[in-house]
This record gives sequence, C-alpha cells and structure tokens, in this order.
Amino acid sequence: MHSIAYAALWLFVFSVPWEGVIRIGGISIVSRMAGVVALGVTLLAVVIAGRMRRWHVFHIAALLFVLCAGFGLFFFSSTRELPNKFYTYIQLFAVLWMAWELAPSRGALYGLLLAYVMGAYVASVTTVMLYHRQAAVLRRFAVGDVDPNDLAMMLALAVPMAWYLGMVFHRPLLRLVCRAYLPVGLFGLGLTGSRGGMLTAMVALMIVPLSMTKLSPGRLAAAMITLTLSGVLVAVYLPDKVVDRLASTHSSVSSLSLGGRFKLWVAGLEAFVAKPLMGYGTSGFIRAIYPKLGRDSLVAHNSFISLLVEQGLIGFLCYMAMMLVALSTVLRLPRIDRRFGLVLLATLFLAMSPLTWEDRKPVWLVMALLVGLAEASVAMRGGGQGQVPVTGLPVGPPRRVRPPDPAPGPRGRSGATR
Repeated sequence: MHSIAYAALWLFVFSVPWEGVIRIGGISIVSRMAGVVALGVTLLAVVIAGRMRRWHVFHIAALLFVLCAGFGLFFFSSTRELPNKFYTYIQLFAVLWMAWELAPSRGALYGLLLAYVMGAYVASVTTVMLYHRQAAVLRRFAVGDVDPNDLAMMLALAVPMAWYLGMVFHRPLLRLVCRAYLPVGLFGLGLTGSRGGMLTAMVALMIVPLSMTKLSPGRLAAAMITLTLSGVLVAVYLPDKVVDRLASTHSSVSSLSLGGRFKLWVAGLEAFVAKPLMGYGTSGFIRAIYPKLGRDSLVAHNSFISLLVEQGLIGFLCYMAMMLVALSTVLRLPRIDRRFGLVLLATLFLAMSPLTWEDRKPVWLVMALLVGLAEASVAMRGGGQGQVPVTGLPVGPPRRVRPPDPAPGPRGRSGATR
C-alpha cells in the first residue's frame, strides 16, 4: 500500500511542471487525479498500519498558517464564500504531509526530486515543440494555459535539482539524464521570454561552481561540456525577438516599471498599513487595492506583499516561519547538500518575488522536500537512534536493556568473569 501511495505521489510531483498542458474545465486533471489517489491511499496505509510519523515543526508552522488564513476569512473578511485559494492551501498542506509520510529516506526524496526534473523535461520539450510550430506568430512561448513567467520559474527550480541529482546518483544513465536537463531546460526557459526567469536561472546556476570542488576530473569535464552546450544552444537558437525582450531587463528595472508591478506593490503596501494585523482575507488583494488603482487592479505579482495584504502580519509571520524552518534544517545538512539546499531556496525566493506564488505547488513542494532531506540526513548520521521511525509513533532514545544474568554453573563457578 505504501508503494502504491508513493507511486501516486511521484506521478503528482511529475505532473506539477506541466500541469497546464492537460486541463479540463480549467482544472489540471493529471495532477488533481494523482493527488487525490495519493491522499486516499496514504490515509488507508496509515489507518492499516495504525501509526504515523511525528510531525516536524515545519508542519506545525504550515498548519498554523492555514488555520490563520481560515480564521481571517471567517471573522475579518467581508466575503461570504470561501475562495478557491483557501481550499488550495488545505490541499497544499496535504501534499506536505504526504511527502513527509511517504518519503522518509534520502532515496525516496531523490525519487521525488527526479520526478520534478522529469516533469520539467516534459514542459521544456513541449515548449520547444510549440516554438517550432508557431515561431512566426508568437513572441513568447509557453505550452498550454501556463503563464510564461510561471513556466520559466518552474523550469528554473529544476536546474539545481537536476545538477544535484547528477552528483548523487551512482548510475551513469541517471547522471546523464539529469545533467542533460541543463541545455534542454535553459533553452525552454529562454523561449518563455521571462526576464525574471532569466535572473532566477542565473541564481539557480550557482549550484554549478559551488559544487565543482567535489567533482572528479572526469565529472568536471562533463560539467564543462554541459555548460558549454547549454550556452551555445541558447545563444544560437534563441529567436531575436526573445533576446530583445530579455535585453530590456535593465531598462525595466531602472525605470521602476518592472512590467507594471511597481504600482501594484506600492498600492498593496498602502493597503497593508490600513489593515496590518489580519489583512483583507485570502484572495483579497485586488479588493484591497481597487480604491487606489480601480480597473488597473491585478494580483500582487509579489508573494510576500500578497501575504502581507491578504493574511496580515500574523499570517505573514506564520508563512515566513515555514521558510525559516526550512532554511534552518538545510543549514544542518552536509556541505554539498547544504549548498544545494541554499541555492534551491534562493531560487525559490527569487521566483516568488515577481509572482503571486504563495499558493503554488512548487513552493510548498520544494520546502517539504528540503525539510525531509535534512531530517533523513540527520537520521542517517545518527543511525536512526532518537529519531522518528519511518512510520510509527514518536519514540525517544533507545532504552538500556539489562543483560541477562549468567547461567548458573557449579558452585563457585557461575561462568561470570571475575
């Protein structure tokens, strides 16, 4: 039962980068079905076993955030119906729990990281195919109904994952598949024309120089070939109209337009000052800034300002507690693992800055996998003593077992060493 649940969770993670490709009624049918199956089978497995892993403080912070969001809606929001975004928070918490319950070991967590990378492969390849079909029509390329900026960030998150897995996997084929993602993923990212995605990819690529000290000469040569191939592919085949857009990054930043985001941020901060404690409720950002911007009101395009306005200071602190706990656990990892975790968190932070991503699957999934990886590493170093078992109730340190008394022998010879 555990294996079936893990397979469903693997499929769910695999579908996250390309979930916009297959939609029915605006719903990502593959990820939705995989998530429902994984949750159902996981609950069944826990009930049958009668045991469950003890939660990490990360899960407590996540639960407090969800409860805070619900409390604000019930008592401080003017809306009568619960928005879909709140239900999304509940579903994302279930994803955190499933990842914790089904992937207690490093090997299982590597498998989920690989699932995300393979899903990013699908998103990249389908975007390249779209470019070949409609190169003369579109200025930016993103498969399905996915926003190009969202797709770029999801592809950027897979860069440090792929590079890290290319280092830790022992099978040459798996290492090759992971490293080959860099040219494919970076080219697909470039086709989106996302300026924020380009900057995020630059941060993601920091994993390469930070990990080269541990590479053998052969792997170092392979890494240099991969990077060279990635650069040549992007430089030669990226269309001029996309290059021109990416080249406008400096002017967009210097003019403080940031694609129209700056005025949203200012309006959002002014709205936050008016209701700083509990905010305007989940999905309340547009309603909060409408008196100032009117019909120009949009979502925040910044996850942290969105959290401040919608959840207030209390909800914002609960959400940031999740990120800080993830950071603190990453700092406990061995050096190479720690560098990977820090680069991935930095990539995630930068991806959340120009987008309203606080309720997106990649954000919660990345934090969950990093927390799980850190705890699995601690358990492995400690030999499992004093740690929560793979599935089971909380346990303390192993009790001292009194050795059995020696068997009685002839009088004066008990068999014990004198």
